[in-house]
Amino acid sequence: MAGNLRMVVSYDGTSYHGFQTQPTKHTIQDKLEAAIYQLTGENIKICSSGRTDAGVHARCQVINFHTASAIPAERWALALNARLPRDIVVIGAEAAPEHFHARRSAKQKTYCYRIRNTRYPDVFARPYELHHYGHLDVPAMSEALSCIEGTFDFSAFCSIRSQKKSHVRTVFQATLETCPIDGQPLISGQTIRIFITGSGFLYQMVRIIVGTVLQIGEGKRSSEDMRTILLSKDRSKAGPTAPSHGLTLWDVEYT
Repeated sequence: MAGNLRMVVSYDGTSYHGFQTQPTKHTIQDKLEAAIYQLTGENIKICSSGRTDAGVHARCQVINFHTASAIPAERWALALNARLPRDIVVIGAEAAPEHFHARRSAKQKTYCYRIRNTRYPDVFARPYELHHYGHLDVPAMSEALSCIEGTFDFSAFCSIRSQKKSHVRTVFQATLETCPIDGQPLISGQTIRIFITGSGFLYQMVRIIVGTVLQIGEGKRSSEDMRTILLSKDRSKAGPTAPSHGLTLWDVEYT
């Protein structure tokens, strides 16, 4: 069906140079556009809800594009999946209003960062979670996350390479949940998942927040330092950028 199509895409970002197209042609966007071309013969530039960095995954990335193809919306997902690599899957497709734009129409996005806090890494989950051997003060980490809820200038938690004119963003919710390791004899520990929901995110913002929260969990900083760092608007005051492989674009919400 001709018109504006909206799709939900999941992908394992391990092997890719991020979502946005690059000269290497090895990005999620490049693979999606190549699959659309194979299917319809159309050279289409897709729009996404956001640009995930190299190595970052997506459970729910939303894209849209206009097509002149007569293929019914309900057939697009299967048709594209037959032409996509195994680590990219379209999990839904539907007709969208002409004015719909995957990025501009989004009201909030949620990212999840996963940490395995055990002595040994999980060989099967290793590409999707950060392994941290040492003790982590989870209550302190949770308290620190609550300090960033609200509307602030997040310059302290933004890469110095950011080209955005304004670093003011709203974090609606920043929470932490833990889950014990089950079904693996002789292994004790827990999985920690950090969820951050906001109106939008700056370059490496979530990963820098996580890197800082990890330092608090390690006892290198206090939970009260989180608000001080935030108000400083100084990137050098915050912690390191957490590795990309633990981060997943979890959800995107629209009106």
